[in-house]
Amino acid sequence: MTVHFIGAGPGAADLITVRGARTLEACGVCLYAGSLVPRELLDACPPGARLIDTAQLDLDTITAEMVRAHREGHDVARLHSGDPSVFSAVAEQMRRLDAAGVPYDVVPGVPAFAAAAAALKRELTVPTVGQTVVLTRVAQRATPMPEGEDLATLGRSGALLVLHLAAMYVDRVVAELLPHYGADCPAAVVAMASRPDELVLRGTLADIACQVKDAGVVRTAVILVGRTLGAEQFRDSHLYSADRERPHAPCAEPEPAPTDTP
Repeated sequence: MTVHFIGAGPGAADLITVRGARTLEACGVCLYAGSLVPRELLDACPPGARLIDTAQLDLDTITAEMVRAHREGHDVARLHSGDPSVFSAVAEQMRRLDAAGVPYDVVPGVPAFAAAAAALKRELTVPTVGQTVVLTRVAQRATPMPEGEDLATLGRSGALLVLHLAAMYVDRVVAELLPHYGADCPAAVVAMASRPDELVLRGTLADIACQVKDAGVVRTAVILVGRTLGAEQFRDSHLYSADRERPHAPCAEPEPAPTDTP
């Protein structure tokens, strides 16, 4: 049997992919983070499925549950918020499943930064303004950042930064980015993206920290900083330009000539 790491999306139950929902419907065991995954998604699990909230479980216990389910002949849905490819802690679970000889696959999901961009109604890459998006976080006591990935270093690029797990440290974020982006640089924070209690804060590096603290945002939020957030006057992309050479459409097959045969 197989463990399926499924991206549950950013929060709204209907933002799981069709593949993710169908996989969930076929699994007799589902492990989910109760603090992040919407309960409505669990309604898709088959009747009698074993549902395990991993919010208070450690890695050893989570792995043991997946291995046990596999040995009992069950497919396992391992629901993760957002998309498993970033800040999901699936790498350490995969490493342990490899050691236990348990097969697994991954079903991608809608990442939080995409839901935040949708809430802001913004394209994060704008022609002549910015074509690079950096997904990162800030150093914390438990998990330091690798050398060269601190905000001061990343900020030198001027790229649009999307910071996960950083709302609690918004003062530090602003202080480290101000020298590179300037106080007038557009900034935004989206908390609970796509959920009924979604909160969108728009401002600049000069005022975004005050907005975050006044709103009481400390978790389940992404911070976005970069010039593309406020871009209005920019050149149209080449993709749909009238000046772009396009291949001619193939000629339609000529209709057969009528015959005199009845």
